[in-house]
Amino acid sequence: MNSAEVPEERPRKFGALRDRRTGPYIGGGALSMMADNVEHVLAYWVLWQTFHSPWLVGFQIVSHWLPYLLFSVAAGALAERFDPRRVIQIGQALFMLVSAAWGVLFVTGSLELWHACVLLVIHGIAGCLWMPAEQLLLYKFVGPKQLPGAIRMNATFRSLAFLAGPVVGSALLLSIGPAAGMFVNILFYLPLTVFLWFVKLDRGDARPARSTEKPMTFFSAFSVLGTIRRDRQLLGMILLSALSAATIGAVIQNAMPEFAEGLGAGSAGLAYGVLLFANGAGGVIGGLLLEATGRVPTTARTAVFAAIVLGITTIVFASSSIYPIAVAALLIGGVARITADATEMSIVQLRAPDDQRGRVIGAYTMFGPGMMTFSGLTVAVLGSLFGLRGSVLFGGITLTLGAIILGFFILRPGKQPAAPEAA
Repeated sequence: MNSAEVPEERPRKFGALRDRRTGPYIGGGALSMMADNVEHVLAYWVLWQTFHSPWLVGFQIVSHWLPYLLFSVAAGALAERFDPRRVIQIGQALFMLVSAAWGVLFVTGSLELWHACVLLVIHGIAGCLWMPAEQLLLYKFVGPKQLPGAIRMNATFRSLAFLAGPVVGSALLLSIGPAAGMFVNILFYLPLTVFLWFVKLDRGDARPARSTEKPMTFFSAFSVLGTIRRDRQLLGMILLSALSAATIGAVIQNAMPEFAEGLGAGSAGLAYGVLLFANGAGGVIGGLLLEATGRVPTTARTAVFAAIVLGITTIVFASSSIYPIAVAALLIGGVARITADATEMSIVQLRAPDDQRGRVIGAYTMFGPGMMTFSGLTVAVLGSLFGLRGSVLFGGITLTLGAIILGFFILRPGKQPAAPEAA
């Protein structure tokens, strides 16, 4: 039986930020996510200057997202069976280890291609460990009543980190260089890591979930897929996330230079920077508006509608030749993306059985962020045939039509397992 019952009273606006545990965690997590992006700026610049390898650029994308595809369910099972605080700390330790290793290799001038490949894979594994454990910890902190707000605020501050990371990374690169910048970057991971040593869980939440299953193995963790298959809304949210990741993913960000040139903004400069900023600012604006108004219900209908809007704004952006319209489409698309992502994750957590919540979150991560592995392959194939603009347009059309079809599947009348949605 699922214990996640939604209270009748309305959750407090911005309650997650005022909470003595969730607020500091969200802030520390944003610093760590910023550090993740700072490392990308520094490492990718040095790797290109050293090797000038398009193959390595592709490997950077694959190595970042493939661990999510392969290991997210197992990572969720670890967070479910053990203390998620410690699982997150292991991920943070791996992040710091990778930054330190980059710094040493840069200082000594001993960087080789195999070094880069190993460190990129470890970095991806660190992120894979962090994400399911983080979502499970948010549930333990706030419970079902405040969970949608906590997820929205966490996603909002992550969007802020995506905006700040390239700025801070570029500043470090220009001021002290990539090697020293990597050592400074370690400091950004420390607040969250230290905070998790001292933050307390409630007595019941501190105990790992007990299950009647045999001892967990890598493959037995995937038995959770049977649970997901029996719940149409739970399955629908995961499929919706996978559709968005596979069709759009991080493609717009990577294709932005070509769009900037096509819109007459050039591949660099203020106008190009505005496009990049709009791509992330929509998520920040959307998260703050959703939490401030409290008028958007956390329902499957909301998730489907937001995914359709994201697809439509992507079509508008890819087909527009007018700069202000393109910027507006990016902003609205950012609002739609954070609405869809936060709503999907809230429903997934609230409908997951208590003793399988970590693995269900892991499955969502596997089919969501993990599917971004294929968005890189898709854009490579379609981009070579139709150009980057054509590949993004195709992704927007596919997402729009796919979300409409999934909407009929998710929202059609029929008996569902007894698990509530958060209002």
